[in-house]
Amino acid sequence: MRKKPNLHAQALGSLGGRARAKNLSPDEVAKIASKGGNARAAKLSSAELSRIAKLGVAARERKRKGVR
Repeated sequence: MRKKPNLHAQALGSLGGRARAKNLSPDEVAKIASKGGNARAAKLSSAELSRIAKLGVAARERKRKGVR
């Protein structure tokens, strides 16, 4: 038999991150986001990093030219 989830605990858990984010300065949020991005990038292969970088360059060029 499957145990029922505690809805009250789930509701409180979902509020934790939002409440914390409201109390952080924009610089602190950027620092945390950068740390997370670096951790995700560390898991990627060099070929995948290169592919993503090329996509970014192409997107910037399209934006500069005004093409969607």
